[in-house]
Amino acid sequence: MKRWIWVIVLGLVVVAGIAMSLRPQPVPVESAKAGLAPLRLTVEEEGKTRLRSRYVISAPVAGVMRRLRWKAGDSVAAGAAVTQIEAPRAMALDVRSTETARARVKALEAAVGASESRIRTFEEQVRTARVDLEHWRRERDRDEKLTKTGDVPASRLDRTTTELRRAEGAVATAEKQVAAARAEAVATRAEVGVAQSALRPAGAGGEVVPVVVPSGGRVIQVLRESEGFVNAGEALLEVGNASALEVVVELLSADAVRTVPGMRVILTRWGGDKPLEARVRVIEPGGFTKVSALGVEEQRVRVVADIVSAETEWKQLGDGYRVEAAFVMWEGERVLQVPANALFRTGEAWSVYVIENGLAQLRKVTPGHRGALAVEILEGLKDGEEVVLHPDETVAPGKPVAPGKPVAAKQS
Repeated sequence: MKRWIWVIVLGLVVVAGIAMSLRPQPVPVESAKAGLAPLRLTVEEEGKTRLRSRYVISAPVAGVMRRLRWKAGDSVAAGAAVTQIEAPRAMALDVRSTETARARVKALEAAVGASESRIRTFEEQVRTARVDLEHWRRERDRDEKLTKTGDVPASRLDRTTTELRRAEGAVATAEKQVAAARAEAVATRAEVGVAQSALRPAGAGGEVVPVVVPSGGRVIQVLRESEGFVNAGEALLEVGNASALEVVVELLSADAVRTVPGMRVILTRWGGDKPLEARVRVIEPGGFTKVSALGVEEQRVRVVADIVSAETEWKQLGDGYRVEAAFVMWEGERVLQVPANALFRTGEAWSVYVIENGLAQLRKVTPGHRGALAVEILEGLKDGEEVVLHPDETVAPGKPVAPGKPVAAKQS
């Protein structure tokens, strides 16, 4: 009897083992729980900082510039003279050139004397013409009265009027001759000054012109430091307000269309401990073509954003520094979401596998906004439900699954 009991027990164990081996084994899967969390839809691009207002200080005149004592990073006040420019210095002349220059000075001085003599002559002609003019004015007034009373004929009044007009023309001509002679004298005196400057000792400087900064700030870049000759309009240094920075980002034209002034921008990877806040100020109306690193031509648009975080948080930033800019296209505070790799297509719809009582159940969902890591779920899921991540052909509706430790949906 005992032997039969052992046989029966052994048989039951064998039957149980066969049954367990034939039972469907749970498929090990990764899972995550649907949950309410902030969701953010962003467009990320690399950008760089830029001074909002910068001034390129140029030489106002040609001449010899004195050495600049300013260095990049120095503070400069508005109206300060950063350097001085002297008139071109005199060159060394040989004996022949010196004598030629002296002769030219004497000739020009004589020309000035002749011009002054002509001025006196023309001024005398003006005085004579004005006396004649006054005479004919009195004659015309007298003949007008006598013509009205019939004492003189009208022809005499016509002759008087003609003489008056002639006298007026003579006065105008004489005055123009005086003005022309005076202008000629001024020009000749200027030539005398130029000719005399050639006789200055070699190396002697002339008039000094200061180079003034129109707006205060910090020196960004010194373009010309050493003393030497500079041409009018040559750039010397750049000055700007380092506390007024903006960020310039080149967005794809398709992303720029969705960007509006005032949009929030998050600046990261700029070197600081925490992200910075900025706001879009300008979307430039014109685009341009740029070749990407892969050799693809892209249409880009420059977008300018102002940093709104406290200056104490980003005071180490300067002109031309690199930042990562994330443009917030949409964001929500309590959004039902799941990881993006939980969704898959079933025909024209989107679906997920929901784990219920250890079994994978196929369920259709309606997705909303899509972030980089998570997707908003409008319909089909509830907060706290567990879904399968990376579902493959081993997962089927009603099939048992063995999920690992579920993770929460990551904010994106």
